[in-house]
Amino acid sequence: MGSASPSYRGHRYPVEVISHCVWLYFRFPFNFREVEELMLQRGVIVSYETVRRWCATFGQAYANGLRRRRPRPGDKWHLDEVFVRINGELKYLWRAVDQDGNVLDILVQNRRDKAAARRFFRRLMKRTRAVPRGVVTDKLRSYGAAHREVMPSVEHRSHKGLNNPAENSHQPTRQRERAMKGFRSTGGAQRFLSAFSGISPHFRPHRHLMTAFDHRAEMTIRFAIWDQITGTANRPATT
Repeated sequence: MGSASPSYRGHRYPVEVISHCVWLYFRFPFNFREVEELMLQRGVIVSYETVRRWCATFGQAYANGLRRRRPRPGDKWHLDEVFVRINGELKYLWRAVDQDGNVLDILVQNRRDKAAARRFFRRLMKRTRAVPRGVVTDKLRSYGAAHREVMPSVEHRSHKGLNNPAENSHQPTRQRERAMKGFRSTGGAQRFLSAFSGISPHFRPHRHLMTAFDHRAEMTIRFAIWDQITGTANRPATT
């Protein structure tokens, strides 16, 4: 394993089993018990609680590894926020993507006022280590107020019709939210979505823009990258 791979010290299961369970959970709308059942069908006995711990331990590390492999983000950012109910309470999920649809960051917050928008802007610049050429948002006034304070030199376009990349990026999250029957806590939602937004898009190339041959070739490359960041690549074969 490369030095950038997560440490599996103390885990008695092979790396291949751990990484495969994490992939199943974040790539498909499975719960932990369903992952347990799928592994049992393959002859691997592992409890759903162990799968849960693996996802909590390695999910974010894998997501970070995938993000480091991505090219530098585009210079046009699309920001959007949607409401989510967490344990019955209304919260807001803020998301930013670049012009190519690559997720830059997500943040669960209690409000969608100026302070929340300002916090998201600053977090974005810190995490990407970049300042965009322009940002596109909907007509929420909080964006304009925070933009003038945090990045006044950056072009800001406030137009709902131009913000489809950010709005479309919420769809996989909504699908997973329904499959999970909602989130239980704000911290749990933030942790899951942070890992999910790093792993799931990696295995979702723009299929409708590719031929079947090109799609298979692209997925082969993406699986190879997954093997590299999880540490399963170039492992000695077992007999």
